[in-house]
Amino acid sequence: MSEPDTQKPIELGIFSRRGDTPQFSTTEVVASGLSVFWLLAVTLFFVFAGGVRADGTPRVDTLRFVMTVIAVFMPVALIWVAAVTSKSNRIIREESERLQTVINAMRHSHIQQQQSGILDIKPAVEQKLDDLAAAQRKTETVLSTFSSIRPQIEQQASHHRAALSTPAAPHQAQASLELGTPADAIGTPLSVADFIRALHFPESADDKEGFRALRGALQDRNISQLIQAAQDVLTLLSQDGIYMDDLTPDRARPEIWRRFAQGERGKPIAVIGGIRDRSSLALAAGRMRQDPIFRDSVHHFIRRFDQTFAEFEKTASDQEIAELAETRSARAFMLLGRTAGTFD
Repeated sequence: MSEPDTQKPIELGIFSRRGDTPQFSTTEVVASGLSVFWLLAVTLFFVFAGGVRADGTPRVDTLRFVMTVIAVFMPVALIWVAAVTSKSNRIIREESERLQTVINAMRHSHIQQQQSGILDIKPAVEQKLDDLAAAQRKTETVLSTFSSIRPQIEQQASHHRAALSTPAAPHQAQASLELGTPADAIGTPLSVADFIRALHFPESADDKEGFRALRGALQDRNISQLIQAAQDVLTLLSQDGIYMDDLTPDRARPEIWRRFAQGERGKPIAVIGGIRDRSSLALAAGRMRQDPIFRDSVHHFIRRFDQTFAEFEKTASDQEIAELAETRSARAFMLLGRTAGTFD
């Protein structure tokens, strides 16, 4: 059978009390019983244990009487202090439980309100995110279109256009070989596509296209020097377990590469050295300090790459510069150029 309504605390009433009818707890009953028992025991003790005068009246010693009173009532006071403290603790514990219950209810209600609010705005937020994603995809499509527009025309141009522009000094361009054959009589200049393919080196022994481009590059006097320098540093790096295919550099925009080719240096150009592999950088830097042959090979390669790329940039498109930056030779240049401080 449930308690009457007057015995139930008001719902969510943190400091609510039960009915106004006074109630005695177990602690108070025990304290009252102990007090009565103590007073009765002390009274009987002094009645039967006290002395009397000759005339029959009890002896009264003032100091002894005061001490007796203190001895009688001190335990009673301590009993009731303990009783009151216990009751207060019980009340505080009950109120703490009520408070915790109310807090949990409020938290639950707040979470439900938030969830309902999120559910209400979720479709709108998802729509916004979908719109942003669609716009981003559209932008990427446009950018990729710009980079790949006129694919056939660009590919045909890269296959027919010379990789390096004609040198400024005519007497250098028309220099004769030892047997008296003019340099321009050797054959057609290396195309841009073959130049980029040669800098990447053949993928495997079966890469016929790679070997064909490499043979054509070695027939060009200027480009062959870069190819041989790149081959030397790649071989030396492989001795330390550093392979260009394992590196994933941060890509620099073609305009940054152009500014580098035009002679600009400093912090804005440092992004070209996009190799972040700490072990490769540490190994290369340590060998630069300890191995003079490696150091000379690195400086020769960096110098040849810098000169050749400066010539290549004059006629290359942004797409061709981006493709060249993905070659193994370009990755070696990023790694070793950052180690040697070329971009500082």
